Amino acid sequence: MDFKQLTIKQMKSTFHIYKIKALILSCLAMVLCYACSNDDDQTYDRTRLFGPVLNEDLYAIDNTVIVDIAKFKDAVNYTVEVSRDSFATIEYTIKTDTSFVVVDKATVGEDLFWNMLYQVRAQAHADDATFDSKVSDFGSVRTQRFPSILNDPASYDVTDTQARVTWSLIGAPVTGIQVFAADDFRLENPLYSERPVTAEEQEAGEAIVEGLDPETEYQIAIYSDTTLRGWVNYTTKVADIDPTSPGVIDIREDENPDAVINALSAAPDNAIILVKRGVVYNAPSTAIDKSVTIQAAYGFGEEKAKLIFDGNFDVADGANVGHLRFVGLELRGTDWGGKYVMNMSKEASLGEMSFEDCYITNFRGVLRQKDNANTINNYIINNCVIDSINGYGLVSVDNNAAKLNNFSITNSSVNHTIYFVVSKNNFETLNIRDCSIANTPETGRQLLRFREAGQNNVTNGISIVNSVFGHSWDQTGEGNYGIKGIEGLEDTNFELLNNYSTKNFSFTGNEIPGFPVANYANEQTDLWVDLDTNDFHYKDKGFRGRYDAGDTNFRDKL
Repeated sequence: MDFKQLTIKQMKSTFHIYKIKALILSCLAMVLCYACSNDDDQTYDRTRLFGPVLNEDLYAIDNTVIVDIAKFKDAVNYTVEVSRDSFATIEYTIKTDTSFVVVDKATVGEDLFWNMLYQVRAQAHADDATFDSKVSDFGSVRTQRFPSILNDPASYDVTDTQARVTWSLIGAPVTGIQVFAADDFRLENPLYSERPVTAEEQEAGEAIVEGLDPETEYQIAIYSDTTLRGWVNYTTKVADIDPTSPGVIDIREDENPDAVINALSAAPDNAIILVKRGVVYNAPSTAIDKSVTIQAAYGFGEEKAKLIFDGNFDVADGANVGHLRFVGLELRGTDWGGKYVMNMSKEASLGEMSFEDCYITNFRGVLRQKDNANTINNYIINNCVIDSINGYGLVSVDNNAAKLNNFSITNSSVNHTIYFVVSKNNFETLNIRDCSIANTPETGRQLLRFREAGQNNVTNGISIVNSVFGHSWDQTGEGNYGIKGIEGLEDTNFELLNNYSTKNFSFTGNEIPGFPVANYANEQTDLWVDLDTNDFHYKDKGFRGRYDAGDTNFRDKL
């Protein structure tokens, strides 16, 4: 067979293949047309309405709540329910044929409360109840605060039995103050007789309310004659230290810079040294052999009592000390290249070292375990701000014979630290909860560094919960922010829950398993108000963790 004959046969074969393909396509088209024509006649079972959704988030204007529901074509009306206790009870039930609902006195028969958190849910109704939607939960909204000349109280505007009330000098003079229970939302039953405001207090825009109970929430209102000018909530603190109790050394009237040093030298075991807010004291540089608490008494004003460290604490050789506690203080090192709060160098043990409501700054390290086989069982930081800590970080177990068992930092903010945790021995637990951490550690360093082979784990695991991390501390100013997550910890379990890190947060290696990287899309300067002044309030009101993540002292409140 020659080439020409072969080519003709191939052409015929190809032609037959095309004919077959065309026939198949024609059949498919007929099937599709038939299916389409049948679709026109087909009827579907009717289904229930979709659950209602909002056109925009719930919002409040004054003490009115706005509920803007996306209108459904087949919905004939809606039921909107309002609660104040997450629907354990229902405050109001509103039947409406419009999808835009204003919850106010005209709708529910009474004024809504000011500055109150309400929950809202809704159901869409069809012309046949069988097809009504399921109930949709729209979440919570807080009504606005009553227009007031009162200032919001700071944490230092309340003690265990007193509240400082301040206001702007606008309009008629303030003449009286009344105190109400926290649940007397209509301010109908004052707990005490009205407290008159003197001319001097009115001129200063400030008065002190006394005689309150500890650990109690109140509403305190001001009046111009009978006209209400506003009210705010106060929660009193736990009862202050009784200066006459056994073991309390009250040095509030002694403003000698060495008053704390002198008190500690004479203190019995388990003593509480009570200091005065706003006074500057020299910190002891001594090896303690007894438990002691250094605590600021309650008082008004932002300025804490200050302890200036020109040295550091230690624990006496062979001593077994129950605790060393610091409460309500500013602790400041004189040299961030060489000072510590505790530099434990002897063979001794300390049951607890703790900081509560403290500002800690300008140290080489906060806690260092330097030499010998010393042990600390619990190291606790709560409600603190820590700033400007050098290479020994919040804790450095700097000796493989020393041991820190448990470290917990909660409800606190950390800023500008070279290292966070460094250890040459195992921990039992490490807990980071409800914290805001920025500029920590220094670029290129490890956040959690366990550096001694064979004893470089946390045996009962590391927990990092409800915390927010900014980028590293870039001291070069070159915009490099990568860090190493861990060193060691190969056999350590991690619990990670509801954490965030900012856009420039990154690992260059040794990542923390499961740690969320840059799940907040903007930079730390977009997130927090002012890190230069340790103001960790949220600038970005779109940050989804602003109510339940980060330092509780700076979170937004619903």
